[in-house]
Parts: sequence; C-alpha cells; structure tokens
Amino acid sequence: MSDVLDPARYTVAWIAPLEIEACATLHLLDHRHRDRFPLARGDDYIFHAGDMCGHNIVIGTLPAGQEYGTGSAAALASQVKKFFPNLWFGQLVGVAAGLSRPNGDPPPRYSAGLVAYDLGKETARDSFQLLRFGHVLAITEVMVRPAIGSIKLEAPNNVDIFLPYYDAIKDKEHATGTFADPGQDCDMLYEFDDDGGAREVGRPRRPDARRTRRNELRDRYNVIELEMEAAGTMNRIPVGVIRGVCDYGDPHKNKEWQPYAAAMAAAYAKAVLMEIHPRATTSPDSQPAATAARGGPVFNGPISG
Repeated sequence: MSDVLDPARYTVAWIAPLEIEACATLHLLDHRHRDRFPLARGDDYIFHAGDMCGHNIVIGTLPAGQEYGTGSAAALASQVKKFFPNLWFGQLVGVAAGLSRPNGDPPPRYSAGLVAYDLGKETARDSFQLLRFGHVLAITEVMVRPAIGSIKLEAPNNVDIFLPYYDAIKDKEHATGTFADPGQDCDMLYEFDDDGGAREVGRPRRPDARRTRRNELRDRYNVIELEMEAAGTMNRIPVGVIRGVCDYGDPHKNKEWQPYAAAMAAAYAKAVLMEIHPRATTSPDSQPAATAARGGPVFNGPISG
C-alpha cells in the first residue's frame, strides 16, 4: 500500500494548465514523488509532486475537457492555495502567442507585469483603447524577478544556463511525439498590410479582423505576448509567469510548436528555481517517497485558434 504525501512539505507550486506543459515539467523533475495526496469531497484536482533544485514542488494542471482560460486557472490556483499550507511562491509555466516585431528588437520600454487586454473599448477611429493602460493587473512574484535578473547577469543571452535542461528532455516522448525543435521551415510568420491582407512569399492575401488589434497592442502598448491564464492565477497565489512562444497569435496558428515551446519554458523555469535557495518547512522530518525522474539536468486574454 502506498504512502500518503504530506501537503505541508511542498513550498513551490508549478502551474502548467495544458497537458503538454505538465508533461514537460514531469520530465524535468530531479525526483518524482510517486505517492498521492489525500483527497476529500470538493477537491477537484489531482496534483503531481516531486523535487527540483532542492525544492519540493507540486504540479497543478487542468483535467482533460476543462475549458482553458482565466476562470479555470483561478479555480486551480484557489485549490492550490487551500491545499498547501506552506506555499511560498509559484510559477505559471507554459506556452503563449508572441507578438513579433518586424525588426526583432525588444519593446523600448516594458513592465514586469500583466494587463488584461480584454478590458478595453473600441474608439471612433476603429481603434482599440485599453481601459487599464499604464496600470498593471499584477506584478511578477517578487521571488522570481530577482532570480531572472540573476540569470541575465550571469548569462546575458540566457541560453547557457537553461538550454542544458531543455537538451536533457528534447527527445523525451509525449502523447504525439517529442519536444524537439520543429525547425525553421515550420516557422511561418505572415506579413500583414494596411489593407487587411496577410501574405507569406507566394501566398494570397487574407483578411484578418483580429490582426489589427493584435498589431495595435504590440505597437501602441508594447505588448510582447498574449496568454490566457495568468490573470486568474496571480490574483490568488504569488506566481512568476514564464512562457514559451508557440505561435504568433494569428489565424495561422497550430499546435506544432507547442511541445518545443512548453519544454523551453519549463527549462527556463527550472533555471529560475536553481537561483532560489530552498526554504525549510515546519512539517515533520519524514521525507516524501521519491523515484528518479526520467528527465535530467505579458499580457492576458483569450487567444483565437
């Protein structure tokens, strides 16, 4: 008979709403805690557990069939907060739509925070105005921001610190394949013009009503990506948001890049954990049962597709 895991021993919540995001995380665990947490009536989620970089972490994901978005993420985060009494901080890790800039440069100014872009209004000029422009909805968790700063200081290009974690799992399997890079031939960015057309070399133009708003959010408000769960999570537990870009938020999006983006985000999140010294809990000294894991060493709103 298996033992029961003690929720009081877990201090870091890793929120991975999509199945592919949770799968990448499980591969990156240093050890998997195979036993289960006790469940009672009203507990709607089953959590996975393990340790990573000296931290006992709990992994929360949405069950198959549950609609993704702010409401679902809020429900999951609320149960995490209720179930784990010694929760220190969390990381919301997964995929997002990146808003590509023609010159490839980062925005001239940015905030380490989140804005709900669905809270806006159409203007007389058929434009879009954010109602909360200049006011972030929530700030990235204070423990995560210094860790990210430390990574940038040690490796200005970042990849030297987190890429080995990705390399360790890129050939691991998930339900439909591996986490390998699909290759640049599969990276299609469509160019839009002022007439509402979209074109890739040799392809016809396509109208896209959402394109205007997407590009306006990028150019006017310096938005770098669109995602769906952070607002619901950050209002309930303190989290850092780490996202890998899997599409450009346009009508041509598909899921081909999701595994790679999820694995890269998880690898960076593990590098963040490595920068944060583990925190002791007040629970008894009994250690969770562990087995070796198979792996080794913004802005919020609905995304069409």
